[in-house]
Amino acid sequence: MIGFIVAGLIIGALARLIKPGKQNLGIIATLLLGLVGSVIGGVIANLLGTGDIFELNVIGFIVAVVAAVLLIGVAESVSGNRKRS
Repeated sequence: MIGFIVAGLIIGALARLIKPGKQNLGIIATLLLGLVGSVIGGVIANLLGTGDIFELNVIGFIVAVVAAVLLIGVAESVSGNRKRS
């Protein structure tokens, strides 16, 4: 469980580094988006037959980072729409 949280934080941090521009997300939001991204990556890796959902592998890690980058974009657009209203 602790490894899953640490992996989520690393994935979230990598996604924030990859995503250009300044993100107005705190460490908790980064952690949550990283955790969701890692679950998505694990599910897709499991569907591809490369490992279990909670098993760390290269394909799952790459998909998790890509999913987290996309989730950060979605979170920015949602929070940007709330600030404009």
